Amino acid sequence: MIGLLDHPTNGKILIDGTDTTTLDDNKISSFRNRKLGFIFQFSNLLSDLTVLENVLLPRQIAGTNNTSEKDAIELLKSVGLEEQINKRANKISGGQAQRVAIARGLINKPSIVLADEPTGNLDSVTSQKIVELMKSMAKKYNHTFIVVTHDKEHFGEVDKVITIKDGRSFEGDLPSEMRVIA
Repeated sequence: MIGLLDHPTNGKILIDGTDTTTLDDNKISSFRNRKLGFIFQFSNLLSDLTVLENVLLPRQIAGTNNTSEKDAIELLKSVGLEEQINKRANKISGGQAQRVAIARGLINKPSIVLADEPTGNLDSVTSQKIVELMKSMAKKYNHTFIVVTHDKEHFGEVDKVITIKDGRSFEGDLPSEMRVIA
């Protein structure tokens, strides 16, 4: 719902004071591109494009190319990929691809970055590096990251944990009566 990919059956979704449930499809697409960043389990980079071109895609879609390349290069430096800028996306490692995806998710300076299992396709060492990178980027750029994961122990200390089980949400861990003991 927060990603505006589905409509609620009742209630409202407010993002930055905007009731997104009143927006038509075109306005939702525009709003999503300006206000939301996405990081997926699989980086979803376009293999024929360079690392830089992949980061620039959301800006091109939004039609806001002013200082885009400078901003994209700065983000790529922030995620440690200044040496990979001109490489094709299919020539970098999985961990590097996730760092490109993080830069791409931040390029439009979104209010919220949604990360769906961002470490699910990575080894434990690379996963930990990606988690630390997301945390540092959230602080550096003052973005809210909402991360969906089955591997919450990788994330350590975070501002808030919401656990969802069987369609019910709980702040923090599951209540003891909901835990399955095997």
